[in-house]
Amino acid sequence: MEKKFIFRDIQQREAKQAASIEQICFPPNEACSEQNMIERIAAAQELFFVAVDQETGKIAGFLNGIATEECCFRDEFFTDASLHNPEGKNIMLLGLDVLPQYRRQGLGRELVERYLRREGEKCRREVFLTCLKSKVEMYQKFGFKDHGIANSTWGGEEWHEMSYVIELPV
Repeated sequence: MEKKFIFRDIQQREAKQAASIEQICFPPNEACSEQNMIERIAAAQELFFVAVDQETGKIAGFLNGIATEECCFRDEFFTDASLHNPEGKNIMLLGLDVLPQYRRQGLGRELVERYLRREGEKCRREVFLTCLKSKVEMYQKFGFKDHGIANSTWGGEEWHEMSYVIELPV
């Protein structure tokens, strides 16, 4: 992975590229708007983690979230960047985006593993996400626990709420 990708925080100037990737990776009713993406990056840039293709210099995939003290996912996290609390001990993951040409190569797993390790080093406690039933098994392989149907109705879908308890560094 190190030879093909550079892993780093997103840069503010990449907000439109991230929004474009989001539009490719998610249906219109679920995707983050360009404006919300710009606001989210401005508020929580340190919680965006990208994989940049070393050949093209373009983002191949990314994870993003916001920090909070809350421990239940709610739809407002997707649209209200002001809910980000930089000191929050929990992360609400708002998206794992991997462009189609980079899928099934382990990039999603690599992004998740590096993100969880990085946030653990910041003493975060738990990472929450919502996903469609078809993605539950994938996230379970990453170590997330399924808590069943979420309260979230984002995009008019039925979501599963999942969480990952981060082991604090020794």
